Amino acid sequence: MKLVTLATCNLAQWALDFEGNLDRIKQSIIVAKQKGARYRLGPELEVSGYGCEDHFLEGDTFLHSWQCIAELLTSDLTDDILCDIGMPVFHHNVRYNCRVFLLNRKIVMIRPKLALADDGNYREARWFTAWQHRFQVEEYYLPRIVRSITGQTTVPIGDCCIALDDTALAPETCEELFTPNAPHIPLSLDGIEIITNGSGSHHQLRKLNTRVELMRSATSKCGGIYLYANHQCCDGGRLYFDGCAMILINGKVVAQGSQFSIHEVEVVTATVNLEDVRQYRGGMASRGIQAASAHKIQRIPCSFALTTRSVIQKPTPPVEPKYHLPEEEIALGPACWMWDYLRRSGLSGFFLPLSGGADSAATATIIGIMCNLLFKEYTAGNQQVITDVRRVGNYQKGEAPVSAKDLCSRIFVTCYMATRHSSSETRGNAQRLAEEIGARHIFIQIDPIVEGITKVFQTQEPQPLNINPSFQGSLTENLALQNIQARSRMVLSYFMAQLSLWSQNRLGSLLVVGSANVAEALRGYFTKYDCSSADINPIGGISKLDLRNFLLWASSDAPLSPQYKTLHSIAHATPTAELTPVTDGNIQKDEDDMKMTYAELERYGKLRKVEFCGPISMFSKLVSEWPHLEPKEVAEKVKRFFYYYSINRHKLTTLTPSYHAENYSPDDNRFDLRPFLYNSKWTYQFKKIDELVGMMEEEMGVKREKGKEQSVEDLEKELREAQLKVEMLQVRLAAKKSPSPGLPPQGEVPKSGVVAATVAEGKGQPEGSPKVEVAVAGVKGQVEGSPVPEVKGQPESDPTIAAPTTATQQTPEVKGQPESDPTIAAPTTATQQTSPRPSNQKPKPTPPSKPTPGGQKKYTPKKK
Repeated sequence: MKLVTLATCNLAQWALDFEGNLDRIKQSIIVAKQKGARYRLGPELEVSGYGCEDHFLEGDTFLHSWQCIAELLTSDLTDDILCDIGMPVFHHNVRYNCRVFLLNRKIVMIRPKLALADDGNYREARWFTAWQHRFQVEEYYLPRIVRSITGQTTVPIGDCCIALDDTALAPETCEELFTPNAPHIPLSLDGIEIITNGSGSHHQLRKLNTRVELMRSATSKCGGIYLYANHQCCDGGRLYFDGCAMILINGKVVAQGSQFSIHEVEVVTATVNLEDVRQYRGGMASRGIQAASAHKIQRIPCSFALTTRSVIQKPTPPVEPKYHLPEEEIALGPACWMWDYLRRSGLSGFFLPLSGGADSAATATIIGIMCNLLFKEYTAGNQQVITDVRRVGNYQKGEAPVSAKDLCSRIFVTCYMATRHSSSETRGNAQRLAEEIGARHIFIQIDPIVEGITKVFQTQEPQPLNINPSFQGSLTENLALQNIQARSRMVLSYFMAQLSLWSQNRLGSLLVVGSANVAEALRGYFTKYDCSSADINPIGGISKLDLRNFLLWASSDAPLSPQYKTLHSIAHATPTAELTPVTDGNIQKDEDDMKMTYAELERYGKLRKVEFCGPISMFSKLVSEWPHLEPKEVAEKVKRFFYYYSINRHKLTTLTPSYHAENYSPDDNRFDLRPFLYNSKWTYQFKKIDELVGMMEEEMGVKREKGKEQSVEDLEKELREAQLKVEMLQVRLAAKKSPSPGLPPQGEVPKSGVVAATVAEGKGQPEGSPKVEVAVAGVKGQVEGSPVPEVKGQPESDPTIAAPTTATQQTPEVKGQPESDPTIAAPTTATQQTSPRPSNQKPKPTPPSKPTPGGQKKYTPKKK
């Protein structure tokens, strides 16, 4: 056997923290050597940090990176170990994202990245250029600070590999693994046995298996050894890099690091047999044919062997890759991200407005889980965690946390900000959850703030015509009174965050934490500058459905669950904003306000962002996905979504920085680049949807509504026809059986009134035969189920949020709800009207009207 021991790692790097980054690189090399490794792989751009963004345009970033390399070369760290370091390199006045190989205080070669990540959250092409000279090598002139140490003037740079004494090794970097023509294919065909990948890959729910399967596929198809390294941290932005360093051979995982951790350095090693690779590849005849004609990769000679001389060492056995449940990912990813943010921000904890609803409860739970992780590492003796916890918690000499709850009470403050519309149920849930977690909980009544602002409004001079807004008044009044409650909570949150520790005679201030989910952001169902406005938001990239499942998991006895039992009742409660008075026992409900369900919103979001659907494409897909709905119903749902998305798009420009967890996030920062001023009528697009609906209905044989009321004569005619059909059916039934009580003799036609009563009661009918009933309902001579004249009335609408229009346009109905912001009103110059009732919808009786906000009358179909 020809055994080699290889090392890869997860590092908690931080953008521009050159001193800290270098220290973590050194630690990883030391641990790798202690474990007997002869090769060490690090993450992408580990020297500077991956998230430097426009700092990569600065010469200082490149200078400091080379200064760190010089420090590594002056020590004995690179003695007898090949170190693969990620850093930016400036070559011929072009910036490259590179791998720099160090061995025995020399630089072996530099390999630039061939394919840049330039979609989603990534914009590498803004800062770097992909290496365009495939399979070519040039000379790189080293900076003087390195020349004086190594004695080298130039080193090879380009698309090449290292020819060692006993094997060949070459890198591919992050995005290159995901490309259709990945470098590992020509590398493996040319006999490269060890392929390495220093990556900067972020966490996304349910994404890890894709990454792992790509590596397994690469080595099972081509054979070979594959190493993967990654960052494991929040390095200064919205992304959490989720580690999971791995080593694979011939499609099998032999070592895997943690996906989520608060460790700063984690080194993963494995011992593998090079002969296994050679036997595996040699057994594939088809590979041999392709390899014989493959392009030859230029090899850079390196007099160094990776194999060990030990005769008792054994290969590392394969293991099954470990995947977390989505609920565990929600628990651990944001928790680690928040800890990195907190300890690196210099602040002393978190402040959360805890409403007792699902979203803020999920945020509080994540912070509670973070405290559990910290206390576990604190008691295990993790020196970095001990140092950070004592500094953040402001522990004095002789003080120390005695439990996770005790630690939580030191760094986490929650507050229930009540109004007269708040319920005892949400208040109780907030109080109980805070106690289970261990947070210091505060109760505050904010009605005086709302009343004070209202009174200030009434003092304006000169006085306007209307100065007493009411929930029972117009839609504009209703929305303004809802929004001022939400915005008051934001202002009070920052005030409390600054003074909470001061009020306890402690130093420092707190980070304000938000709790708006991805679905509500997509719909715009939140008030601009309300409690969603905060310093950070750990759930801003997570859907409402996933959050509900997370709460149920966190209340259960599942492994890793914190077992907060209050979450069970919170998860089953009806989502409500509690911003309006309760009338006739009816509470405000989120899905009623939004006019769409959270499940529908999740599908809209994925179609819009992941599948790149506009209105017409989304309609075309949903018509086939939702066969239980008629085309016109699907069309109205699609129109409604795009209408509300467009009128509320401006709110996304002010979203709190959120943990990125979904690929359909509407985050305005870099990820989802869209205009924030739309024609909310979508005139052309909606017209094309209507045309497509018409063609579908015609093809399906659906009759269009006549658009006018039926006359009494028409209804009486329908009644006579229906009665005649019933009588004929009765005759046919009587003819097939002997006379029975309650039925006339065979051949005698009964009177219509008798038929209606008899058949309705089911008398004289054979068992299993259909019952036929004729009844008058609502209109003289009308048969139940026959069309009812449509009552036409003006819909509720909010002219203050309508976009300018120059023609009569059908738009979805707009009701009062907290997400609409009347302060951004645009004038309207044309009549708005509701979308007509779908022609395929079964008409229903119409109840008497009742007043609605704004003095208008609204007609709601009565449920059967």
